[in-house]
Amino acid sequence: MVQAEAPAARERGLPAEDCRAQLHRILNSADFEATDREHRFLSHVVEETLSGRGGRIKAYSIAVEVFGRDASFDPQSDPIVRIEAGHLRRSLERYYFTAGQSDAILITIPKGGYVPSFSLRPQPPVADVPETSVASVAAAISARPKAAGLWIGLLALVAAMAMAAGAWWWNPPQTSPGAPKIPRVLVEKFDDLTGTQASAAITSGLAQEVAGQLSKFRDIVVLQSVETAPGKETLPPRFVLSGSVNLEPDAFRLQVSFRNRADGSILWANSYNGQTKVSGILDAQADIARNVATSLAQSYGVISQADAALNVSNPPDDWAAYSCTLSYYAYRVSLDPKARAEVRACLEKAVERFPNYATAWALLAHVTIDEVRFSFPADPASSPAVGRALAIARHAVELDPRNVRALHAEMSALFFSKEFDAGRRVGEQALAINPNDTELMGGFGARLALSGRWDDGCPLVEEARDRNPGPFAYYESILALCSYFGGDYAKAAMWIKKTAVPKNPLYHAIAAAIFGEGGYEIDAERERAWLEENEPALVRNLRLEVSTRLARSEDAEFFIGSLKKAGLAIED
Repeated sequence: MVQAEAPAARERGLPAEDCRAQLHRILNSADFEATDREHRFLSHVVEETLSGRGGRIKAYSIAVEVFGRDASFDPQSDPIVRIEAGHLRRSLERYYFTAGQSDAILITIPKGGYVPSFSLRPQPPVADVPETSVASVAAAISARPKAAGLWIGLLALVAAMAMAAGAWWWNPPQTSPGAPKIPRVLVEKFDDLTGTQASAAITSGLAQEVAGQLSKFRDIVVLQSVETAPGKETLPPRFVLSGSVNLEPDAFRLQVSFRNRADGSILWANSYNGQTKVSGILDAQADIARNVATSLAQSYGVISQADAALNVSNPPDDWAAYSCTLSYYAYRVSLDPKARAEVRACLEKAVERFPNYATAWALLAHVTIDEVRFSFPADPASSPAVGRALAIARHAVELDPRNVRALHAEMSALFFSKEFDAGRRVGEQALAINPNDTELMGGFGARLALSGRWDDGCPLVEEARDRNPGPFAYYESILALCSYFGGDYAKAAMWIKKTAVPKNPLYHAIAAAIFGEGGYEIDAERERAWLEENEPALVRNLRLEVSTRLARSEDAEFFIGSLKKAGLAIED
């Protein structure tokens, strides 16, 4: 027999199955701090309402059917139902303030009764959004035809990042249009191998510091315990970080390992030393924690590589959406236009399915910017794509103001709009939130450098390259420009020769300028011939392209002069 949909849900256009899925999510969340009785209370009133029996929900029926009171129960003399309802309302409020802050469906129990209400969370407005708004992007997504083979192509792209084969283990799919489940990492208590009061303090401090630094990355959930109330379930962590600390007279040694909880395989391990001097112990703990967090959680870190190596057939929606973000970083290695189109389509599908997924919106903004960066001729200042990217990025920031990837996208869009001061402020804000995010560090450094602040930007790019196992070509091309504008053409040539993106014309243009200015005639001639044969549109518009990408006129003119030395014909 097919159940009739509850009027309370139907009036708001909410399918009963989505409301049940939201109930399941609440009941299984570690942040829903409620007793077993309150769990039964919420389950009962929601199911009764969704089954069309909300009119019979009274204090008496709850006491008898949920709390096990006998038929003589008198709600006038026994306030148990009213008291438990108050506790349940507060538990729901706490849940929606913490783990449920991005859930699309709100379940509340209005005061004065016990019949639950179901509503969609109001979406935050996007400030200063022009015609090219998130709404218009969403409309375009809805109008886009569905590609049956999209996920197969996407997963093939992700597999290209694979470092090794692995078995798949993932949380059950989320059915509500909020945000997908993301990897959960349990930071266990570190073992104190010395057993003194001093070693116990250092051991506890290190574990807390590592957990704190890891939590700055918004694409993982950090846990320090999986204990729950009796009868209460929670999603298990996929990864576990454990460690041990050994204290010596003047130093301590931390050994950490990171493993896949499903099969116990060790994915990463390292050891760190620190001094125990009072003046430096806190700095040592913080520095070690930052290194651990960066190694594990950055864009090309251990977690990303482990998940990119998985070959998932028939992926659930959660995995498919999350894998879109992995495919973006795979694309960033090659900057291949075909891969860019596939990643864009994938991210559009992800935000359509999970409209509160801030990271997917942010990466969609990055891909939109790349359409301008790597199209020729390009004029970002007048391109509608830049305005569209800025609107998408700001929407991502609205969804999660502390999401560094979203702030990174907004920063980039502002720089490409030539709003350099505004972009710098957003970049500084993002770096203050998570100074361990090397993807942001390198991107911010590059934007600063190309805007003319070479002394500020180049050290950030260099540090990002040292700490990030990701796409070196991006960092090396910027470091080549740093050396070039610093007058060290031999070092610039060294960096650009390391850059392994043979099909990207911008890298060939940078190489031509470096080799032309440095007097490397054979190399300069090779780059000139490649550009004229493969990118005639870029060659015809070199002055526009250079002035678009280098903010200071003196930098642009010097670079154009170097291109002329390489044999490229550029009109004055």
